[in-house]
Amino acid sequence: MEPTANEVAGERFQTDNSKSTKQQPKQQLSKAMEHMRFAVTVDPIPRSSSTSTPTSPPPADTIPAQTASTAESDAYGVPASIAPIRKPAHRSHSPTNNQKRSDPFAFGSRYLEEGDDIFEFNAWDHVDVDPAYQSFSAEQFEKQRADPVSDFDKKRFNDNPEKWWNLFYKNNKTNFFKNRKWLAQEFPVLDEVTRAESAPAVVLEVGAGAGNSAFPILQKRQNEGLKIHACDFSKKAVELIRGHELYDPRYIQADVWDVAASPDAENGDLPPGLEEGSVDVVLMIFIFSALNPQQWDQAVRNVWRVLKPGGQVLFRDYGRGDLAQVRFKKGRYMEENFYVRGDGTRVYFFEKEELEEIWGGKPRPAQQTDGEANGEAEPVESAEKPASEEPSCDEAPRRPAFEIVHFGIDRRMLVNRQRRLKMYRCWMQAVFRKPGHQSEVPTSTLRQDKDREAAEGKDEQG
Repeated sequence: MEPTANEVAGERFQTDNSKSTKQQPKQQLSKAMEHMRFAVTVDPIPRSSSTSTPTSPPPADTIPAQTASTAESDAYGVPASIAPIRKPAHRSHSPTNNQKRSDPFAFGSRYLEEGDDIFEFNAWDHVDVDPAYQSFSAEQFEKQRADPVSDFDKKRFNDNPEKWWNLFYKNNKTNFFKNRKWLAQEFPVLDEVTRAESAPAVVLEVGAGAGNSAFPILQKRQNEGLKIHACDFSKKAVELIRGHELYDPRYIQADVWDVAASPDAENGDLPPGLEEGSVDVVLMIFIFSALNPQQWDQAVRNVWRVLKPGGQVLFRDYGRGDLAQVRFKKGRYMEENFYVRGDGTRVYFFEKEELEEIWGGKPRPAQQTDGEANGEAEPVESAEKPASEEPSCDEAPRRPAFEIVHFGIDRRMLVNRQRRLKMYRCWMQAVFRKPGHQSEVPTSTLRQDKDREAAEGKDEQG
């Protein structure tokens, strides 16, 4: 007799030799985890039990508290036995403590402590992985390197990346994406530029997608001098923005633009309506990782070119060791830390020192990344130009250096309580500033910076 679909699904998600009588959830991401969908490529893998020998049930009084119905499940190939490092107990997440974050780059205050139930909350902040996870990740990376993308497919994905993003946005309409309302929490300047009393400002979002960052900013707009430019190299994405009910060309303008295009390329001009040195804020949210590493220099130069002196880049992207990287299987590895997803879109996973070198010109120790050992890293001399020296637009042989105002690593463990999965995430977040003072928009700061400035002001008055 053939097993039913429910029986097959039940066996697939078991992590021990018993079969749960509890109805199994659907094999899909919960609404809270939908942002994971395009970042992952395979389904969960059960732990092997082929060598196990069935045993009779133990007496009722010896059954442990964690039964088959509450056992943890392997999360997208990561064994459930891998546990995060816990902090000493002091109940940072007491029920009497409001968990709402109040400071950008703080990344929350819910620490996983000794004695805590991992599945009590949907997420834990500042989670460090243990050596077992690091060892498992290293093994995964070795397997990925051993079975890379073929040269033919690598050329296919690299030569025409906009094709794959066009297909992505064709298949995933605007209701697929959630508005990024959290951006103003991490980058307060995005709220400040919307206020009626603020100075006129031009905000450029690079890789705007379906407008899920731009429209939340637009909805708060009280500043008559605020103009948002939403650009993407996917024409399908631009069509989605222009077709949105809130789209008004007086306040927001969407155009096709490739941030990595060379000035002499067919689409190498600046976005329509923008001139050199005309933008106050550039928003880059999970876009830099979509570029081929060979495109980074040109992208940084183009962002430098469009920014006013004193303008800033608000940056967030994937970090090395993120679950989305660890779970990639065979045939997805393009080069070190660079992969192609199942839908043909590409993604890179960064390290802090790497981004500091790319954007700030800080030399990176050779032993920091595997990529440098394989010859993929950019030479340090490309960042030798002093940060205080602003190159002319015609001068593009060297990568300009931004000031690194803030840099943080957001390490978080997301939890699917229904399926009892632990997902280790890692994101890089930063504010990069072009030297100078032409922009009237204040640089995005942390709360403690503002408090210190206020205290210093009182001291001067006293």
